[in-house]
Amino acid sequence: MRKGITVDMVVKNQGLFLALYRFVMGLLFACHGAATLFDVLGGPEGQAPSVGQWPSWWAAVIELIGGVLVVLGLGARTAAVVCSGTMAFAYFTVHQAHALFPIQNGGEKAALFCWGFLLIAVFGPGRWALSTLLTPSRTLAHERA
Repeated sequence: MRKGITVDMVVKNQGLFLALYRFVMGLLFACHGAATLFDVLGGPEGQAPSVGQWPSWWAAVIELIGGVLVVLGLGARTAAVVCSGTMAFAYFTVHQAHALFPIQNGGEKAALFCWGFLLIAVFGPGRWALSTLLTPSRTLAHERA
């Protein structure tokens, strides 16, 4: 028998892996928003935006609230779509003008967050999400179909 992670192990535990992925993505995103808004965790990248400043302050609010919702798995699909769109907006308005590829224009984080949240939006939060725990009958009916 081979040691280590096998395909069968991943398939059997895909709900766990999806929950861990969702948790890490949401936590990192929420930390980024908190750092920008509250000057914690190393502070914002660059100058902190003033309250209501477009688009930096609003992006940070979306990062914090959206990240927390994704971590908890509450309205995770909707939050993930908003978070993904925010990062797509950031990539195309801030980074794309400097160069074509993310490695050239510094947009790697924006691109990774965009696609990562899109993945959560498509696959959903998984069964280990707060919304799943709050509405188990609907989730079980969907899994049986």
